[in-house]
Amino acid sequence: MEGIATREFLAQRPLYSQDTNELQQYVELAVDWEAMHGLLFRAPATETATWQQTALVPAPITLAPSPIPRSSFDLVVSLQPTLNTLFDRISRDHDFLVSTLQSLGTSDEFTTRVFQMYLKQRLEGAKKPCVIGIHRSDYLINAGAELQAKQVEFNTIAASFASLSAVVGDFHRYMLERTAYKHLLKAGRITREQIPPNESLTSIGDGIAAGFELYGQSEAVVVMVVQPGERNVYDQRFVEKRLWERHHIKTLRLTFAEIRDQCVVDENDRLLIAGQEIAVAYYRSGYAPTDFPTTAEWTGRWLVEKSRAIAVPSLAYHLAGCKKIQQVLANPGVVERFIDDAETAARVRECFVGLYPLDNTSQGKQATRMALHEPHKYVVKPQREGGGYNVYGDDIPKLLTSVSDEERKGYILMDLIRAPPFNSVLVRNGEVVVASVVSELGIYGIFVSDGKNVVVNKQGGHLLRTKAADVSEGGVAAGFAVIDSPLLI
Repeated sequence: MEGIATREFLAQRPLYSQDTNELQQYVELAVDWEAMHGLLFRAPATETATWQQTALVPAPITLAPSPIPRSSFDLVVSLQPTLNTLFDRISRDHDFLVSTLQSLGTSDEFTTRVFQMYLKQRLEGAKKPCVIGIHRSDYLINAGAELQAKQVEFNTIAASFASLSAVVGDFHRYMLERTAYKHLLKAGRITREQIPPNESLTSIGDGIAAGFELYGQSEAVVVMVVQPGERNVYDQRFVEKRLWERHHIKTLRLTFAEIRDQCVVDENDRLLIAGQEIAVAYYRSGYAPTDFPTTAEWTGRWLVEKSRAIAVPSLAYHLAGCKKIQQVLANPGVVERFIDDAETAARVRECFVGLYPLDNTSQGKQATRMALHEPHKYVVKPQREGGGYNVYGDDIPKLLTSVSDEERKGYILMDLIRAPPFNSVLVRNGEVVVASVVSELGIYGIFVSDGKNVVVNKQGGHLLRTKAADVSEGGVAAGFAVIDSPLLI
């Protein structure tokens, strides 16, 4: 039976029309507003139509905000500085990183290579002026006896959509004031106060600028490390815009291969491009094996990591975001290794669901049996970011019975979080789509430290991604979800 909190939340949610003919009148207004405010993607590239290389398409969004419990939203926002501190301490605990990641064995070639680069960097004694953490902690609202925000994952590298997320919130406020959602809202209410302010449009640029200042060279530049053929350009350009207009810091856009070809490290460990010093390398790439198709990309990353330039994230931060770290954190006493205050540690643990190894330990063998017996209760996760890698339902036994014991070490098992579905209205590719959806809430975290003093530790705004309830993955760039904003209830 549902708890009172769950019933009350469901009863207070607004009711949106599911009549696409009735809603079609909003599409042109929505798409034009997106174009006017940079809520855009680059069009998919084609070999035959070269003009499409500069064509733009509206980002996939919801027409109206999606309901999220206010109590859950406030809780995870308040928790973010604690999580920033937790993962910073994890990144500084060399013994913990080594013991945890070595348990993966050689099962994950990509993570192993990042780990080996981290060990090489330590061995060579590369010195950085500070660390800059641009994080995002993702949650689903679990509808058990009571509604609770449960952590899906903690992202430490290339946490995207901060800029466009804030713009979508502005769009929803505009639509509310312009149309009062007259033909959309069939029951319930939407007020401006229910759509929370969102500083994610500015927080990332300001966090990078704080680290840039610690670097101590005002004439240096920031390099945003991007993927070739990047479509999510404008989410990134808003960060570049903030750095220039607020802090007068110039940003260059390079791939890892271009860093290899165009940059050098001088005798003072400075990373240079055409004689220009690079203070910060902000990664919007580098989180998946597909970002390193050749040795050129690995060489480019190593140039950054061995230099004095501040990598965002550092290699230690990148590794701290691995799914294996998330799983081990759920073990008794591990959070408490990094957080002394028992009450604070308990607040962190309240957001966890069951997390289990899939190795050859007794716990791992038990977890494997659980997953094979009741696969629909779980999700299997590899050490990957970016969407499209997780395994669900009937595909879990197929995976676990097809991989070797060594390969299985590279995965973890996680309890499936079951969020309450909601009938929403999406605008994708210029068309209105009605769907039963679930929403994943992300809270950005900004952390800057010179190793002795914490300069910045704050929550940096939020992201809401909404996907069809029958779709397991939640990445917007990967094509699984749309960008949304929360309606607090």
